[in-house]
Amino acid sequence: MAKVLRILAGPAARQRLAEQGLQPADVGLIPAAAGGPKGLVLNGLDRFLFGEWLMRSQQPVHLVGASIGAWRMATAARAHADADAAFRDMAEAYVTQRYDTPPGEKRPRPDHVSERFGDILTVWFAGRESEVLSHPRWRLHVVTSRGRHPLLRHEGRWRTPAGYAGAFASNLVHRTGLGHWLDRVVFSDGRSPLPLPLADFPTQRVELSATNLRPALLASCSIPFWLRAQQDVPGAPPGAYWDGGITDYHLHLDYRPLLATATPLVLYPHFQPHVVPGWLDKALKRRHRATPFLDNLVLLVPHPDWVASLPDGKLPDRNDFMRLDEATRQAHWRRAVLESARLAEAFDALTRQPSVQAEPLP
Repeated sequence: MAKVLRILAGPAARQRLAEQGLQPADVGLIPAAAGGPKGLVLNGLDRFLFGEWLMRSQQPVHLVGASIGAWRMATAARAHADADAAFRDMAEAYVTQRYDTPPGEKRPRPDHVSERFGDILTVWFAGRESEVLSHPRWRLHVVTSRGRHPLLRHEGRWRTPAGYAGAFASNLVHRTGLGHWLDRVVFSDGRSPLPLPLADFPTQRVELSATNLRPALLASCSIPFWLRAQQDVPGAPPGAYWDGGITDYHLHLDYRPLLATATPLVLYPHFQPHVVPGWLDKALKRRHRATPFLDNLVLLVPHPDWVASLPDGKLPDRNDFMRLDEATRQAHWRRAVLESARLAEAFDALTRQPSVQAEPLP
């Protein structure tokens, strides 16, 4: 029988899981990574976690996301009554995205993609901002990347490529070098700021409001060169705002402060076993290793056998827009969403065990 789900954890989390199993009341924070369509394979877990499993506890839980992860976590906060239906509908909205490529060009133009995707977020959240910001338990935090260097403070035909070339070169030397070009801006639920130090990278914190919720979400999803930057998000420092995954691809943050609380675990549904710090670190394998920041992190990852059962034997990805015709792409992505229910079933079985043996984080 093919394996479906892997569970990996940091040292402190492994010890707690072995002694007490995995309990919903132990979870204080859920991260949600950037990664575009890859996030669709977590839909089944999202539906089960927010629609059933976490309902067996009562504590507030911080939800922190970048890019599609921010949309997923905002969907959880929007879903006061029926999380299962909300995540089902979100997956369908993501699958049915459609963008027009001009004749003779290889991909849609950024202005067009930003406009279309902005319309999706408007349909999804307009008039429901107060619901997102008043959920009785979930505390939403949206991660964005803001241009800090003069070349990246405003988007431009030449300045943006030059700025990102500089950011790429600086990041190669050291991750802190990226901080000369971009900073992390976290838009947080005003009732409870993100309870992490965020001292690893230049960071600014902004309160989420009904005015800036949708602009912040659109900014967090604005992949450079695929979408336009969002300029001067309301209530935030001036500048151009891009995808939160640029600075925090997989949210490799310092989660250890939660160890001193009644909810010490960070539960992380993810699509791969490595927690990569920034998007520009994807090719830098030396930065993919776990650090002490992740000591209390529990990572839920699709098993390679399960991934091999998906169409083309892989996770959905952004290149599918160009590689597949529209009908085939949507069919493949819907199949991935449907199969993700198996991840939830495996997780449910896992959490019913009195002791859970997790693999070490790589």
